[in-house]
Amino acid sequence: MIYGTGIDVTELNRIQQIMAAGLKLAEKVLTPAELAVFTRYGKKRQVEFLAGRFSAKESYSKAFGTGIGAAVGFQDIEILDNAAGKPEITRHPFDGPAWISISHTDQLVMTQVILERGKM
Repeated sequence: MIYGTGIDVTELNRIQQIMAAGLKLAEKVLTPAELAVFTRYGKKRQVEFLAGRFSAKESYSKAFGTGIGAAVGFQDIEILDNAAGKPEITRHPFDGPAWISISHTDQLVMTQVILERGKM
């Protein structure tokens, strides 16, 4: 049974502008394991990666029903790629399965998260 679903759209140029201003968005949004992946990429892919994780964590918080804040923060959610390159939510505060989809265009990233309760 679906507990919640969340969708988010983030503009890549917004993330790029924040990064160019020297603000530490990556350190705020990404867990240490995600940050290790992020630092291996070139600038363009870093923007895409950070925008994707930011958007995905926003989607997760919407599915969770709280938004980002006291109940769930960016560091509470970890999204890493599996061996096939598919992003998976590997750590999160919800006690059921969490499903994620991340899609990019040249200008936008769109994410959806579904939280499930009960048997699969």
